[in-house]
Amino acid sequence: MHYINPIKSSKFLSFIIFSLFVIQGCTQRNNANLETKYKFTNELVNETSPYLLQHAHNPVNWRPWNDETLQAAKDQNKLMVVSVGYAACHWCHVMEHESFEDEEVAALMNEYFICVKVDREQRPDVDDVYMTACQMMTGRGGWPLNAITLSDGRPVFAGTYFPKEQWVSILQQIVDMAEKDMNKLTETADNVTNGIQQSDVITVEKDDSFTKDGLNDIVGFLLSGVDYKNGGNNRTPRFPMPNNFELLLKYNWLTKDPRAVQAVNITLEKMGQGGIYDQLGGGFARYSVDGVWKVPHFEKMLYDNGQLIGLYSDAFKNSKEPYFKQIVEQTYDYLERETKDAKGAYYSSLDADSEGVEGKFYVWDSAELDSLLGADSEIYKDFYSCTKNGNWEHSNILHITKEPSQIAKKNDVSEDELFNIIGKANKQLLDERSKRIRPGLDDKVLCAWNGLAVDGLLRAYEAFGDQKYYAKADEILQFILTEMKTQDGRLLRTYKKGKADINGFLDDYALIIKALIKMYQCDFNEKWLDEASILTNIVMQNFHDENQDLFFFTSADDSPLIVRKTEYTDNVIPSSNSIMAKNLFDLGNLVYNTEWIERSKSMLALINPNLKEKTNGSFFTNWIQNSMDMVHAPFEIAIVGENAEVLRKELSTNYLGNSIILGSESDSDLALLKDKYQEGDTFIYVCQNKTCKYPVKTVDEALKLLIIP
Repeated sequence: MHYINPIKSSKFLSFIIFSLFVIQGCTQRNNANLETKYKFTNELVNETSPYLLQHAHNPVNWRPWNDETLQAAKDQNKLMVVSVGYAACHWCHVMEHESFEDEEVAALMNEYFICVKVDREQRPDVDDVYMTACQMMTGRGGWPLNAITLSDGRPVFAGTYFPKEQWVSILQQIVDMAEKDMNKLTETADNVTNGIQQSDVITVEKDDSFTKDGLNDIVGFLLSGVDYKNGGNNRTPRFPMPNNFELLLKYNWLTKDPRAVQAVNITLEKMGQGGIYDQLGGGFARYSVDGVWKVPHFEKMLYDNGQLIGLYSDAFKNSKEPYFKQIVEQTYDYLERETKDAKGAYYSSLDADSEGVEGKFYVWDSAELDSLLGADSEIYKDFYSCTKNGNWEHSNILHITKEPSQIAKKNDVSEDELFNIIGKANKQLLDERSKRIRPGLDDKVLCAWNGLAVDGLLRAYEAFGDQKYYAKADEILQFILTEMKTQDGRLLRTYKKGKADINGFLDDYALIIKALIKMYQCDFNEKWLDEASILTNIVMQNFHDENQDLFFFTSADDSPLIVRKTEYTDNVIPSSNSIMAKNLFDLGNLVYNTEWIERSKSMLALINPNLKEKTNGSFFTNWIQNSMDMVHAPFEIAIVGENAEVLRKELSTNYLGNSIILGSESDSDLALLKDKYQEGDTFIYVCQNKTCKYPVKTVDEALKLLIIP
């Protein structure tokens, strides 16, 4: 099952326990209008989501989540099954095969329920509502997510994967309860919905006190949970969690704590050597089921790889470790080779399965390697820890457990000769693998996830100075700003085959604004700040929560759900509110909008009491980074003059922690650049809180002015 981190249980948990019983059923109805060569066809056949289309020929009469479906449930006064997943989800496929393709199970579902399929990547708002219910009821969550609700959408049960017999039992018990004691279900729905509503309400008073000691305490607690032998957080399954290690990298820059940079470097090294990383084709799988990064859950997600390109690039800036550069280059090649839309943006994911088997596309048996590699087979198998009987389920996952020097010495070759052998064999195996039946591709473009990719690519451009990363980031941004916007300038969530739809959510806006701010810092073109400001104003107008200084996940124009949720806890992707708080602070400083700066500080003050509870740290890692800006005022590094671009490129190869870079080759109206241009000269101004030190002319001189007290 695809687990996510649980949130804190609600006080309403006691009302929910009974609903762990749940199971359902239906009778099949024919739909003559949708009849095709398939035995069954349901309303999902008209959708564009690959995940929904996977279920279009189930005997379950699935409907998409829309106003018509919700009204049908009310008109017919029927319970709903709301089943949420995504195209690359292995256990979603398993439950589909076991239950949703079974005609008897489908008959039970169709008779008693309106059955709704939801792609969580298209509708994260719907997923969040029912995932919160699931976490309240069971203490954990994951996908597939299966909720049963009243006709108005209020949940009475939620869980994840269920084997067929258990699923049928749950459905039948809910049906029986609805017939015998509907009041009990209604009472449960009231309590669960109330609990969901309360889960987003922050009742403590604001706290705007940010101290070095407090920062050291919470980061120290996070460091205590790091596995310094194998990397990552000391638990299984083991997720990359890029933002956690961005936090530690930034903390090391500010404090010079060696534990923090050690945690980053060992994690990135071990992940890159593990089976979680595709040793042939590049790119990272979603997570490792073990504690040594060996056995991945083989799905590959854009949001992981976009963030990890950025993290490895920043780590390279800090350490100049060539291996980190290699990982970035290979991961970029993977995205370009396997996930690129014809118009340049990136698709969402690759499935874990091919030919119905998880990981089949990626693994090798020993005899196959012998046949393909001949005399080089033994040294290759030694390098990638392959065995005759297989290192995983009778096959071999390519992963590195030995030092190259050890293998070279054992085989009486130099390390250069070893790497030549491995490189040649990898190319040969990649070519051979391309002939296999490929994992399923979710070929929809998601606005938010492409924003993550743009940010990662720009950090690679800074680190390595390779123009291809900037050009790709520019291509994606131009696509989003032309193909994924409405005429009135609002973002849309998804794009596929020439059609963009679904109103953008807060994460779409937050991540595109973040990408635009980063783009400005990579080319000093103020048009990016103008675009970021326009989108920020849309967020301020359409997502504002009047009761607390955070933003709703959905805009005021969206059809209402049972709860209008506020996302503020960080996970594998940082929360949309924590990203937006950082955007307001950085953009506010760049365009000198004090209202946005104060709003950012107010948001952080609202969350700060959570940061002081050290055990909450892993759920607030991006907020902790934001709090660093309160403890250590960011450096504002302004480069002004005809040579600004050359100096920017040189400066950006350095890891600069919580610094904001801006500049111009001529006069500029930006407050931090105003009156700094001097014809014939280029100066670097290192400032904090709008106060600048004496200008210098070289990057080395500027770096010496970055003094952290």
